[in-house]
Amino acid sequence: MTNKWYVFFKATLGPPLLLLNRPSISGAENIPKSGPAIVASNHQAVMDSFYLPLMVWRQLTFPAKREYFTSPGLGGKIQKFFFSSVGQIPIDRGDAGAGDALVAAAKGVLDEGKLFGIYPEGTRSPDGRIYRGKTGMARIAMETGVPVIPAAMIGTRNANPIGTVIPRPRKVRMRIGEPIDPHAWARENGYDPASREVMRPFTDYVMAQLVELSGYEYVDVYAADVKKSLEAGEGYPEGAEPKNG
Repeated sequence: MTNKWYVFFKATLGPPLLLLNRPSISGAENIPKSGPAIVASNHQAVMDSFYLPLMVWRQLTFPAKREYFTSPGLGGKIQKFFFSSVGQIPIDRGDAGAGDALVAAAKGVLDEGKLFGIYPEGTRSPDGRIYRGKTGMARIAMETGVPVIPAAMIGTRNANPIGTVIPRPRKVRMRIGEPIDPHAWARENGYDPASREVMRPFTDYVMAQLVELSGYEYVDVYAADVKKSLEAGEGYPEGAEPKNG
């Protein structure tokens, strides 16, 4: 059952975004009309969590930074109300048990036959390229056996660059790939779905699908590490340097 506030916010925020960014989606038929599934997307902008749900008819539940639910003041209360109303789940990324909390939250959503959205990169891309995925998505997929659906966000960084709040009038596109059966993929590639060894190759496979769908360059480095290096004034770490310099 779809959250009534989710429907309300989609109805009120949707028309302005449709007018401003003319979002389009291809491959939407790959998202099942019912039943649980994991929608794994590359992460270009904060507004990814608005554009994708806007174009998908079923409710998507994403994990969200706990800070979105704990900020002080009136603004913090409004923010908490918004994210709670649309069904987002708070996760403390810095907590030692964040991985287990993510899996537990995902299972709760999937056990109810819903769609769980996740950004395997773990944070927004610092420059628009697709970065190395974290294995939390694979762990959820292997423990639940539900299909993983790759969703490529294209152009959202141009519409909502890092540091901006109001979207710019730029075209946004989404391409949805075919569902991946995680257990079948594991066995076909010589892995036990219950083993730890399958997590990295399956994550890399899903990221490769996102690269193919989006056409963006892949970087085999974690986006969070690149951000830390850039914020420290150290430039791009080895292996992540842009080809154009």
